[in-house]
Amino acid sequence: MNKWMELAEQVLEGKEVTNEEALSILECPDDDVLLLMHGAFQIRKRYYGKKVKLNMIMNAKSGLCPENCGYCSQSSISTAPIKSYRMVNKDTILEGAKRAHDLNVGTYCIVASGRGPSNKEIDHVVEAVKEIKDSYGLKICACLGLLKPEQAKRLKEAGVDRYNHNINTSASNHANITTSHTYDDRVNTVEMVKESGMSPCSGVIVGMKETKQDVVDMANSLKALDADSIPVNFLHAIDGTPLQGVKELNPLYCLKVLALFRFINPTKEIRISGGREVNLRSLQPLGLYAANSVFVGDYLTTAGQEESDDYKMLRDLGFEIESVDEMKALLAADK
Repeated sequence: MNKWMELAEQVLEGKEVTNEEALSILECPDDDVLLLMHGAFQIRKRYYGKKVKLNMIMNAKSGLCPENCGYCSQSSISTAPIKSYRMVNKDTILEGAKRAHDLNVGTYCIVASGRGPSNKEIDHVVEAVKEIKDSYGLKICACLGLLKPEQAKRLKEAGVDRYNHNINTSASNHANITTSHTYDDRVNTVEMVKESGMSPCSGVIVGMKETKQDVVDMANSLKALDADSIPVNFLHAIDGTPLQGVKELNPLYCLKVLALFRFINPTKEIRISGGREVNLRSLQPLGLYAANSVFVGDYLTTAGQEESDDYKMLRDLGFEIESVDEMKALLAADK
């Protein structure tokens, strides 16, 4: 039995991955990556079988953000030529929900740029969410920035199932990425989400000049936060941002990162997110042997691949899309 299968069996028996073992995953020889992914798949299969959860983003408010995040085309310091607009109208949000439903997407993500939402924006999202729930029954994830407790409560009461607020990077690397808010600001928002009763979603962006130890620390921080869903983004460097031109990643390393997050967070939803097309490239299918969730369609200001290509990829893998009806049943069981 190879070492990755042995480690997978130990994880399935309840063992926590040591720091040394975690670093060894990221330093796995390229020739052994298929063995590593096979080990990760044993963990994924135990908890999720061959099901894949689909997610879709509605970029409800774009640009106009006062924050200075170095990776983001929407930040105050970005010169990237993107579309900037205030919160879209309710009908546009509902149209996006219908499209998600028609594509058999289980989770519809309403995302808005900015430091945090105004109460008026919360009102707008609440009204839209209630109609989406009545019409389509989709699982709703909101991503609106730093929240206040009363705002979190209102979102929960309206039917928002999950709230996303990424830690993005490690605590030690955070100040290299942004200085307009702290790492603790992000952690505190995730903790507030948990207190409200919404499911916490928090993830990372890999490829922002961090060390391998930083990546291990990210995975362990999300384990400590007990995030239910972990989006793993791979930096898609955008011209006009401070990280433009940064290309530290290759497909095999991205697979090692996904395996790491599965080994450290065995029971959690691991979602392949932004940047997969440009970083995993032709190895995208292999990523789903560790991850059990993926975004379809476009991201915030960058394009994704055609949805039809994603469906073909899943079919070719022999994987099965978790249906909207299955998602409804899971949500009902959680209540």
